This record gives sequence, structure tokens and C-alpha cells, in this order.
Amino acid sequence: MDGELGELIHLVDPPGTSGHVVSLRVLELPAPGRDCLDCELVVETETVKGSFPVYVTSDDLDDWEEALEGLARDRFVSWLNSGRTIQLKIKPLSPGVIGISVHDGPSSQVTVSLPLFPAAGWIDDQRARLEKVRRAISG
Repeated sequence: MDGELGELIHLVDPPGTSGHVVSLRVLELPAPGRDCLDCELVVETETVKGSFPVYVTSDDLDDWEEALEGLARDRFVSWLNSGRTIQLKIKPLSPGVIGISVHDGPSSQVTVSLPLFPAAGWIDDQRARLEKVRRAISG
């Protein structure tokens, strides 16, 4: 299924920079009668590579859409705040730079924070990814 759905979130530094990556890979569509996408959040830096299992609901997708609206207005956002899974925070630092923090509160208590220099149009790219996932879920 990952070939069909790909990544709900894909944030990456441009070639020739630090090579930081934060992505939320959709592994499996919800089973009939369920409302959860089976996903994996991946964080890669020069010194850290980690992945966290994440279950994303339709409410989480709505919250991600709201978070993208906040980011479009250059605001700090926090997503997946329920305490049941990782928490993702994104903060505009300066033009063309965002700070990302991933906190695995329910399990390992690990927090990874990194700067990222996303390509122009990155918010529109994330919106397109969200719509692709929603279309796949609705059939």
C-alpha cells in the first residue's frame, strides 16, 4: 500500500545541505469499520535516525489540515497532542527555516529537534499529500 499512498508528510532539506528528513509514511489503509491509518514517522539527521509507529485518525487528518493553515500564516503548530502517540511541533524560525520537534511521550520519552530548510511551496505540497490520503481512504 505504501506505493499507492506514499507519505502524508514529507519535509526534507534541499540537496547539498544537512540532509534532514521528517516524513510520515502511510503503511496501510484502515480496515473496514476502522478509522486509523497505520503510519510510521521517520526522522533522519546527520547523527540520528529513528522511526516511530503512529496511528492517524480522520480527526488527526482534520487537525493536520488546520496545522497547515497555521503554518501558512507563519504560526507555530503542534499536531497529535492527544498523548496516545508522538507529538509533532513545527515552528517558523526565519524565512525559509522551520524548527521541528518530535516527542515520543507515550513510549520512549525521546525528543528529537532539528532545523529544516524546506523547498518553496512546501505547505502546498503537504496539502496535496493530505488530499491524496483522504481520496485513498474514501475509495
